[in-house]
Amino acid sequence: MPKQPRPASSDADLAELADITAAEARQFSLTIADIASGASPETALSIALLATADVVAIGARLGAISDVILDERYEPDDGEDADLAALRAGLANVFDGLDEYADLVDPVTSAEVTTGCLSTDFAVIVGALDHGLTHYDQGHVTEALWWWQFSYLADWGERASMALRVLLGLLAHVRLDADADLIAEAEFDALHP
Repeated sequence: MPKQPRPASSDADLAELADITAAEARQFSLTIADIASGASPETALSIALLATADVVAIGARLGAISDVILDERYEPDDGEDADLAALRAGLANVFDGLDEYADLVDPVTSAEVTTGCLSTDFAVIVGALDHGLTHYDQGHVTEALWWWQFSYLADWGERASMALRVLLGLLAHVRLDADADLIAEAEFDALHP
């Protein structure tokens, strides 16, 4: 199958994508920090699912455009990355008993099974998005886009996609795994008022 060309992007299109990505990155980071605080554990899975779906969508846009080329050979040093250990620990606490899952090393090239953790996935995603936000906030928009695109393809896109799948699976089990007798009684009551 011949390789399909990816859409070309104008400077205005890239600037708009950078603005949208920055807004989504900020929202995702804030949402994950809120989940990690443990303030609303009863909605953690649902809110994480919604936030992760949004960030997967913006990542897909980054992956679909032509490669972003840096203005300089190296990205500027815009400061140190945030320490995400506390965020990861908070998430591990919120997702206690649900955090770890089975994963494939690379579903394209290997069937080797490994394990993953939602808390680690979210820390990786937040770290990558925040690194790009540092560039963006310093006015280095091209570098921010380059970083978000590169890190999406290299790491956080896969982690976000896997986290989305795991969250969906967890919610499905929570909502659909019920006692068969209780379901039968509820169906009977609903059909025979």
